[in-house]
Amino acid sequence: MKDIRTITLDLDDTLWEIHPVIRRAELRLYEWLGDNYPRITEMFTLEATRELRARVLERHADRAHDLTFLRQTILSEIATAAGYTEFLVEEAFAVFDEVRNDVDMFPEARPTLVALRERFTLVALTNGNANLEKIGIADLFDAHINAQMAGAAKPERPIFDAAVEAGGASAAQTLHVGDHPWFDVHGARQAGLRTVWVNRSEQEWPDEYEAPDVEVRHIGELLELMR
Repeated sequence: MKDIRTITLDLDDTLWEIHPVIRRAELRLYEWLGDNYPRITEMFTLEATRELRARVLERHADRAHDLTFLRQTILSEIATAAGYTEFLVEEAFAVFDEVRNDVDMFPEARPTLVALRERFTLVALTNGNANLEKIGIADLFDAHINAQMAGAAKPERPIFDAAVEAGGASAAQTLHVGDHPWFDVHGARQAGLRTVWVNRSEQEWPDEYEAPDVEVRHIGELLELMR
């Protein structure tokens, strides 16, 4: 690890747990729709709106990496189906987005990022649509690359290439840190990056993928590793 100059970090489930956040955001949006566009919630259950996502993905496979587009498309379709011709999709999405960016970082995350940034270039690298300014961590990163910006999602190579370029070092001098064996570790390795698997739940490594360079329980262990 002595040649590493840039560290790219996954966000969701690496710096905070994302699934409870998404559930809260979807519920808040559904309640807001019930207050402002009641025919939508009369016509669609919350589960039905989630199931619609698969159909939207099938029709827009070329935009599968753009989570904001997918959610706004779902909102537009259910509003149209409910007979709302003047539905403000951006306003509705903003309700979801506010809660989506209200996250509780793992306790070791912020102090680790602060310490790492003293020695390395840090790049946030995510398939999601987290807003670093709203979350309050934009100052801890030198760059931020997401799937919408790169036009591709992990594990595809273009998003890792974009992160390497943003970091200013070579792929071999770039270390990617993430929780997902396929999206993070396999994708980064295929793009020539070094890899760290964050395994908070102590899962077994999938035999079908080549193992990461290093496994840690949480990113706080990176501090000792990078010494």
